[in-house]
Amino acid sequence: MEYKHADITQKIIGASFEVHKFLGNGFQEVIYQRALAYEMRTAGLEFAREIEQEIFYKELQEPIGTRRADFVVEGKVLVEIKAVIQLEDVHMAQALNYLKAYKLEVGLLINFGSKSMEFKRLILTQQSAKSNHP
Repeated sequence: MEYKHADITQKIIGASFEVHKFLGNGFQEVIYQRALAYEMRTAGLEFAREIEQEIFYKELQEPIGTRRADFVVEGKVLVEIKAVIQLEDVHMAQALNYLKAYKLEVGLLINFGSKSMEFKRLILTQQSAKSNHP
């Protein structure tokens, strides 16, 4: 099965493995974020870091708040970083909500906090939101 934006997500995942191989686990998210920014630049990926996105509720004209995703890569893939022992459902729900807020279809939730780096590929469709592994 071919995933949407697979060329981009493969480069991001490769860059993430490189970061984890070098740093291991045990650092704060911001350390991994900075290292991943370096690796993605090296891989030739364009990205924006911590872009503020307004959150709207129903038909309200004024935003009810803002949120910053860790990265939006090539304007197509949202990347959310965690540094926790184990990814929980709440992390998945949060990342899926960011996909909706940023109006993107594809995201990666990457966890550097466990012994082995783990990631979840997120796909937001009109009908449903789901996650899967490659």
